[in-house]
Amino acid sequence: METKDTALDILKTAILLERKGKAFYTQAARNSESKSAKKIFEMMAEEEDEHINFLTKQAQSYLKDHTFVHPEPHEEEQDADVEILTEQIKKEINAASFEAAAISAAIDFENRAIKVYSDRAENADDPVEKEMYQMLADWEKGHHHLLYQLNEELKEQIWNDNNFWPF
Repeated sequence: METKDTALDILKTAILLERKGKAFYTQAARNSESKSAKKIFEMMAEEEDEHINFLTKQAQSYLKDHTFVHPEPHEEEQDADVEILTEQIKKEINAASFEAAAISAAIDFENRAIKVYSDRAENADDPVEKEMYQMLADWEKGHHHLLYQLNEELKEQIWNDNNFWPF
């Protein structure tokens, strides 16, 4: 059986992780020379801010009466704007650019968040806490998927552009 502090420790870790992610995406947007990459990084920073607000409300509820607020279902945005932005990014940057390096680093951030949230969803005793962390893990998986696909396409692009194929 876990101590009451474990749930609060996980919330603190999660909020800090999201703040670091927001800081990273905000700085990546500032430093990006690609308008499309800048928009993607800004979008990711805004989503990290949503996570911070959500987790802060959970922490306040937990501190007040050791309960979690039932999460509202989150629907991942898979709209045409993101598709258009990713196509534009591929035209504006190359796989060895700052933006590509930031995308690669962002994948690592998302992997860490997925692990924290998935592990807690698996180990939490409270069903609402379990649901909350599973929702966050799924949300981060959406971010990861977007970034991973973009990274893979950039990698293929540079291989094709530079004739790296050995066959």
